Amino acid sequence: MTKPKVLISDKMDPNAARIFEERGCDVDVITGETAEELLVRIGEYDGLAIRSSTKVTPEILDAATRLKVIGRAGIGVDNVDIPYASGKGVVVMNTPFGNSITTAEHAIAMMMALARQIPQANAGTQAGEWPKSSFMGVEVTGKTLGLIGAGNIGSIVAARAQGLKMKVIAFDPFLTPERAIEIGVEKVDLDGLLERADFITLHTPLTDETRNILSRESLGKTKAGVRIVNCARGGLIDEAALADLLESGHVAGAALDVFQTEPAKESPLFGMPNFICTPHLGASTTEAQVNVALQVAEQMADYLVNGGVTNALNMPSLSAEEAPKLKPYMALAERLGSLVGQLAHGNLPKISVELEGDAAELNPKPITGAVLAGLMRRYSDTVNMVNAPYLAKERGIEVREIRNTREGIYQTLVRVTVATDAGDRSVAGTLFGNAKDGGGARLTEIFGIGIEAELDGDMLYIVNDDAPGFIGRIGTLMGENGINIGTFNLGRRQAGGEAVLLLSVDQPISQEVAERAEKVEGVRFVKPLAF
Repeated sequence: MTKPKVLISDKMDPNAARIFEERGCDVDVITGETAEELLVRIGEYDGLAIRSSTKVTPEILDAATRLKVIGRAGIGVDNVDIPYASGKGVVVMNTPFGNSITTAEHAIAMMMALARQIPQANAGTQAGEWPKSSFMGVEVTGKTLGLIGAGNIGSIVAARAQGLKMKVIAFDPFLTPERAIEIGVEKVDLDGLLERADFITLHTPLTDETRNILSRESLGKTKAGVRIVNCARGGLIDEAALADLLESGHVAGAALDVFQTEPAKESPLFGMPNFICTPHLGASTTEAQVNVALQVAEQMADYLVNGGVTNALNMPSLSAEEAPKLKPYMALAERLGSLVGQLAHGNLPKISVELEGDAAELNPKPITGAVLAGLMRRYSDTVNMVNAPYLAKERGIEVREIRNTREGIYQTLVRVTVATDAGDRSVAGTLFGNAKDGGGARLTEIFGIGIEAELDGDMLYIVNDDAPGFIGRIGTLMGENGINIGTFNLGRRQAGGEAVLLLSVDQPISQEVAERAEKVEGVRFVKPLAF
């Protein structure tokens, strides 16, 4: 049998090539090629191992007639066109946990540098100034560290900070009380963290929920004299607002390893005496680069030789026999999970996935993985059907799978129930007609109210009083704002009681329109949705 052939196109630890060879692959290491050169060469290979330099464009993928898998040694995959790769049947993998310790240590190093003004003191000393009287630092012992994000990296930072005798508080929507106790932090809301923290460090991906999480308004709520560290993602902080608060002295210092625009050639923060920065060095240690190189080689070789799938961003862990039957159920499950994730915010300690009727005869793991991927995508930009269960376990979320073969109203049903601070919340869906690729997926129940709707594209969810004239008022509002309605889906508990409305629309609902909808007579709650 012909061995799979792999190209390593970016510089990485030489042991990666050894692992490929030991596990039954032929490997070429050819780095530094232009896009044109790679375009000519790529058709020879079954696997492509990259870091950040190689750009995997549609043109490259079109030429990669044999390619089965792309492996990114690291987390970010901005240099890979994942949707196009999926369309070409190419699996895209990354190594999301290989540089966790390194990034956490960099955050701690930046915090210590801020506390003692080490870069500034070093510059003055080397300039022959001996500026001893110019620098008065602060101790970290006894200070309160606020973590925004308490996942894999955040929990490592917490452990290191506790070793420095700091008190650690954390804001993370998925941090359960049990997990908080386990890692020794106090779970707080964001405002509580901003008011109490002497140091704030961010460890969250950049999503719609976290973009500008430290906005001008949020920064204004921080404790006077706070010091802020970001070694996570650019875009989490309003850099102009941070510069203003540094200049006023409200923020005593800031340390950034990441910027909204990179490479950062200019910034309102540059040149400030109480600001230090590094050029995205969070993962730049010998150990981390070795780890991610070895991991990507192991994952790719396992897939090419044995068919195993680990940390894939566009493919669940499925056998060839299961895939055709499970694919439409997974599409339905992901949409149900996404719906819950967008509506049921706050602490979610328990999630149950119940399969009823025909669905109960299937392997529940991929379906549960799809639910979790949809649920957590609002809070993580690297979550997928493979690593979602791991991320849920890491955060202490209890996941239950229930099979129920009884005959109900529907021949097949998937129900997702989450435990929230306000009690259990449940959504359910089924498959109708031609369910290939999720095309027949339908919502059948939302929070105890029966409703039939497709979950697709941009939508608007409204909870309202069931009363005459309401539909007309909402329709008029959409028309006045130039929003075309695709479908109008209604449900209610009883006549004259609580009702729900799901609108599919042809463009995203702006915050301004959502706020106007909230003011319509009879409206109780409004939430724009996207699938």
